[in-house]
Amino acid sequence: MVAISSSHRFEAAGLDRSDGQGEDAHAILAQAQAGVARAFTQLVQAHQRSVYSLALRALASRVEAEDLAQEVFLQLHLGLDRIESPDHLVYWLRRTVTHRAIDRIRQRNRRPDAFSSASDLAAMADSTAVAEPAATVEGEDPLLARRLGRLVAELPAIPRLVVVLRYQEDLDPAEIARVLDLSVNTVKSHLRRSLASLRARCTDRDTL
Repeated sequence: MVAISSSHRFEAAGLDRSDGQGEDAHAILAQAQAGVARAFTQLVQAHQRSVYSLALRALASRVEAEDLAQEVFLQLHLGLDRIESPDHLVYWLRRTVTHRAIDRIRQRNRRPDAFSSASDLAAMADSTAVAEPAATVEGEDPLLARRLGRLVAELPAIPRLVVVLRYQEDLDPAEIARVLDLSVNTVKSHLRRSLASLRARCTDRDTL
């Protein structure tokens, strides 16, 4: 099994839409499924940053995010023959990370924010500086983006994942519903309420 890099080597980024595309990705996946260890190492290296970042956003704990990333890649290694294509791999990783993270949060029986250190939340803020697409423009104030990221990091787990999957992973509500096993209407409701909450909290902080 391939070891996952330590947290300082992970950059906070979403699953790249280019991951899993092209002939090379198909060839690497086929080789990994045939038992070529180097090919599986390449798969891990291609996706480990994204897996860790998504886990961190969900769990708000660097230690737990690293542990979850190890779990996910071990599960991938054991079930690699069930992966149908590079695109299916990206979908499988998203789905597995989010569902395992939700299970961990439910086991805690409390919000992840209360479990997290200040440095964990700061790291999450850097990785969740999201904005509505219409509001994202060249030259956007990085301090505003960071503050918005902190507010996103404070959302409850499932609404936070819905926001992250929509505005950073660029999934539409139907895709999010599929990943999280929610109805499309529930996804839209989470988005609507979360965005209203973020707008209100931004306004409140602006008036302080």
